[in-house]
Amino acid sequence: MVGNDLKTKIKEVAVNHFNRDGYYGATIRNITRDVDCSLPMVYYYYQSKKDLFHEIIKKDYFDLLKRQAELINEKTILDFYIEFVFKINFLSDYEKKVYRLGVKVYLSFDGDEELMEMMDKWEESIIPRHYQIVSPYLKDIQEEGKKMVIVRTLVHLLENLIEQIVVKNRSLSKNEIREELSLIIGNI
Repeated sequence: MVGNDLKTKIKEVAVNHFNRDGYYGATIRNITRDVDCSLPMVYYYYQSKKDLFHEIIKKDYFDLLKRQAELINEKTILDFYIEFVFKINFLSDYEKKVYRLGVKVYLSFDGDEELMEMMDKWEESIIPRHYQIVSPYLKDIQEEGKKMVIVRTLVHLLENLIEQIVVKNRSLSKNEIREELSLIIGNI
């Protein structure tokens, strides 16, 4: 194994270790053993366990979120969100594990302070992003407070559905997703 193949293998094995043992329980030595390479080879690509974990979250996790959002081209707001959640069912095993790590950091269950601060800043942007998406469909609602309640409720529901798929390993059908989301955005 050379070059990008080894780097990819290191990340795949590391994602398994971080999911199983957590950020603090995973060790470079155990990752190295399971990759079947030397410690210096891992340190050639990553200066530390922190660098490895940060690349998985900062690059792989956020790239995954971006790719998922770009795949959606539905016409109605309900169909947009149904497709967004439904497509998560079809992520690769590796992508689901990366997503699971991202959720754990987002919920402050794992990772370090720097990543948690980054996730806090990202979290601050979630409601405004979804508000931009949903707002054009809320023209009949005049009160801003009601619009924000709808968007916050939608975001919490999305988080719950996504956690069912990536954390609980449950597959959700379009109908199940539609039933849930229809409660919030079915009439807009």
